[in-house]
Amino acid sequence: MKNFKSVLVACICMMVFFNGKAQQENSLLWKVEGNGIKTSYVFGTFHMLPKEDFQLKQKVKNAIESSETIVLELDMDDPNLQSEMMKESVLSEGNSLKNFMDEQEYARLDAYFNEKMGVGMDKFVSFKPMVLSSMVMMTYLGKGFASYEGTLIEMAAAQQKEVKGLETVAFQMGMFDKQPYEDQIDDVVKLLVEDAFMKDMFAEMIALYKAEDIQNLYAYMDEYFDGDVELMERLLHERNANWIPKIGALSKEEAVFYGVGAGHLGGDKGVINLLKKEGYTVTPILE
Repeated sequence: MKNFKSVLVACICMMVFFNGKAQQENSLLWKVEGNGIKTSYVFGTFHMLPKEDFQLKQKVKNAIESSETIVLELDMDDPNLQSEMMKESVLSEGNSLKNFMDEQEYARLDAYFNEKMGVGMDKFVSFKPMVLSSMVMMTYLGKGFASYEGTLIEMAAAQQKEVKGLETVAFQMGMFDKQPYEDQIDDVVKLLVEDAFMKDMFAEMIALYKAEDIQNLYAYMDEYFDGDVELMERLLHERNANWIPKIGALSKEEAVFYGVGAGHLGGDKGVINLLKKEGYTVTPILE
């Protein structure tokens, strides 16, 4: 059961998030200066991806070494993180996912998880729908996966750097509670129905990530949200805007390396453009 919970937490982490521009702006790593802050860096991560697609370039390692603190979306080295994630992922006492789906949906999900993971829906009925989504996405990764956040935490420990978070677990999990659970279940079933399409989209997102093409990666995020403007505002744009003053305050105190999902960087409402609008000098690091 302990191993199952560890896998579950890893899956949850994966969810807690992912217009063309000139070629010279294709970068996942950006230097941020000006406005009285210490030189800092913003790096776009991919929360989980197949091991064979993982690569941490030297330019990123150099930026980490020159920074005093690492700031991620969550404080991932918090010893209470796993217990907090489990707590926030569970439905209220006496509730069950069966209350939010019909028998056909339950049977389809039960068959899928038994085939892909060797466990049935009975293991998930006490959890919120977003856990099912993350589990389905997990199956796209295959047997081995890598985590940029996990690697950054290891590097921080090795270099004796503090790790901080821009958000709390409760805030991130709460974002999903604003969408009706019935709608979330429908979205999970859609992942199964459109399995081939979703796998192709996931593969394309990884290809764009490896090409460091943050603008087209953002466009793919838009496609993933399927035109749901309210959901994209809540999960992406509002959070981006919330991070800008936090970045300014933290970087006034020390040189910081920020690691956030790459889907947050591109677009007019992306972190890079918002930092520029606030008067910071933001420069892509190419090599």
